[in-house]
Amino acid sequence: MSSILRLALGQVPPRTGAKVENLHTMDELAAAASDAGADVLILPEMFLTGYVLGRAQTVALAEFANGPSAQKVAAIARDHQVAIIYGYPEEDDAGRIFNTVGFTDSDGVRMLDYRKLHYFGDVDREQFDTQPVDPVQGSTGGATGEGQLSACPVVPWREWRLGVAICYDIEFPEVARGLALHGADIICVPTANMAAYDHVQQILLPARALENQVYLAYANYCGEDSRFRYGGLSCVIGPDGAVQSRAGREEELVICEISRETLAASRLQNPYLRDRRFDLHPRPDDPDWGAPS
Repeated sequence: MSSILRLALGQVPPRTGAKVENLHTMDELAAAASDAGADVLILPEMFLTGYVLGRAQTVALAEFANGPSAQKVAAIARDHQVAIIYGYPEEDDAGRIFNTVGFTDSDGVRMLDYRKLHYFGDVDREQFDTQPVDPVQGSTGGATGEGQLSACPVVPWREWRLGVAICYDIEFPEVARGLALHGADIICVPTANMAAYDHVQQILLPARALENQVYLAYANYCGEDSRFRYGGLSCVIGPDGAVQSRAGREEELVICEISRETLAASRLQNPYLRDRRFDLHPRPDDPDWGAPS
């Protein structure tokens, strides 16, 4: 079992509507991450196109999960032997548009496509369609590489179990808890968090990591687009709630190692999941999970 996983978080300014340029930036960041010995590169929410597009441009730029940009991402991952987690606008077979994150492993194999569950403000609601949710099956947002649908997508990779959330999702405690109960060791969070919401990185993320005994890797934008100023502060939080590494406000590639030994020691010291009253609180795969009372 690989006890160490080296993460790279790419904190960059958004380039709106510029797929070609953003794929070039991805290639450069993947090369730098590989040179630094990273196993996985995590990029911000909607990295492929930028976050603030408007509905018409979002529709125009959206692709199927296995579309041409996904094939280019696979080639970049293979070329540099680094896995890539990145955001993009996804179109499904019914023509609906979603805020999605793709996870492609270092062999270019697509492991996961996850659709954002919680929309923040008018920007998300104007640009993206609302996801259908079945209270038993969970959201169709979390599709694993095997086609399994779940609101709590966790995939095994290099002897670790990786979960994914997008930006606002991680601010809801149920999301992180659901991923933890499905066995996540680390939750990767591509995000587009604005400078006015630094409390997410400073308060919420340490709490989410500690209470769920997981690592959290949060990859944010810096700089500005036509509507927002982004706060940077991309970070890796340990399962003890301590900051392992944190970027500043400017463009940066954060490199951070996480270890299974630290994870095991923290879980022994803080047995929240073991001591949880499952008779009082259902598991997220229980049919009553999230159902109205």
